[in-house]
Amino acid sequence: MATEKLMLNFSPKIVKKPIVYRIVKDFDLEFNILRAEITSDLEGKMLLEIKGSKEKIKECKKYLLKEGVELREAAKGIILDKEECINCGICISLCLGKAFYLKEDTYEVNFDKNKCILCGLCLNCCPVNAIKSKI
Repeated sequence: MATEKLMLNFSPKIVKKPIVYRIVKDFDLEFNILRAEITSDLEGKMLLEIKGSKEKIKECKKYLLKEGVELREAAKGIILDKEECINCGICISLCLGKAFYLKEDTYEVNFDKNKCILCGLCLNCCPVNAIKSKI
């Protein structure tokens, strides 16, 4: 069984369609909504973790694109530049997903992309801008 985290962007034209429902119904995939928001102009964004066979996930991605959903792999969203990081730990205290953690033997800040929920709180907290976004 494969697992992927995807950032989905819904335009105002499709935000009211039951697209996520079809993920379960048509593709037999498990999903977990890690984060979702709809802006005042009815644009929707959702961080979705999907589980299932690689083939079904691939078919699902094709369906989402066909429906007009913009897709991005969430794992590539946040990057910790280890060379710039001063290991102050501010990001650790703010991280909702517990993706930032202190390595106990070296006291260095580390980042686990699989725990990241792309909340963005870390982006503005770093005093040396060692945390970057590719979202």
